[in-house]
Amino acid sequence: MIGVIFSVVVPILITVSIGFAWTRLGYRLNSKELTALISDIATPCLIISTFQETRLSSDAFLDIAVATGTAIVLFVGVGALLLLAFGLRLRTFLPSIAFPNAGNLGLPLSLYAFGTEGLGYAIAFFSMSSVANYTLGQAIAAGQANWRGLIRLPILYAVAIGILLSFTGVELPRWIKATVGLIGDMTVPLMLLMLGSSLSLLKVGAFWRAALVSGIRIGCGAAIGIAVAALFGLSGSMKAVLILQCANPVAVYNYLFAQRWNNQPEEVAGVVVLSTLLSIVTIPLLLGWLLAGS
Repeated sequence: MIGVIFSVVVPILITVSIGFAWTRLGYRLNSKELTALISDIATPCLIISTFQETRLSSDAFLDIAVATGTAIVLFVGVGALLLLAFGLRLRTFLPSIAFPNAGNLGLPLSLYAFGTEGLGYAIAFFSMSSVANYTLGQAIAAGQANWRGLIRLPILYAVAIGILLSFTGVELPRWIKATVGLIGDMTVPLMLLMLGSSLSLLKVGAFWRAALVSGIRIGCGAAIGIAVAALFGLSGSMKAVLILQCANPVAVYNYLFAQRWNNQPEEVAGVVVLSTLLSIVTIPLLLGWLLAGS
């Protein structure tokens, strides 16, 4: 079991560390152009390719989508109550609790731990979380939802195409399928390198506030994931991926939104860094439990 966990976690940590060190050495890896390449081209190709390979049934997709939506609603509700109880600012910290790192970290973890099927479920979670983050997350940080930004999200159209192909059983022409698969395959390593690069540029703000919010994000995330999986009767890799995604650290996008709207970005940066460091311990423990039960 330890060997399996190491085979999942260690490659991810090494790749993230390379991105971290590369940027620390003064090389550019966090450019807007590379971010756009990953989010607008590589990730949509990965989504379409994965749906072609996994052939998720309509029932399976609906189950993971509804469970994800329920989990996000609970993240917001429970997170708001806890932040109010501790006297922390909702606008600054609530998005960090509500939206885990379901992309840069969640997709690779799900792929390496639970294979292509797990990646399919993780992409469904990631898609739902991205839509919620671009609307509700920005609405909390900025005071208004960015509906135009949502319409321009390529992943929405990629999910729609992927679902259509999966449910109808239509196969893409071999050359298109190979091209989409080739481009999609670069998504996971680029995401990990970008995560490391982004972390290298962030600084920890007020330590104890960051530690508290990090603990809420990961601890409550795991608890809510377990509760939602039980509520909907999920099992196997679908259950494991949901819980794993729910327990991930804070998404880097929360820092970008806080910076864009001048919403105490240094505080949010601290939460992103500390929660990611904390996840180095919590993710192997959680994976051990999930793999033992699968």
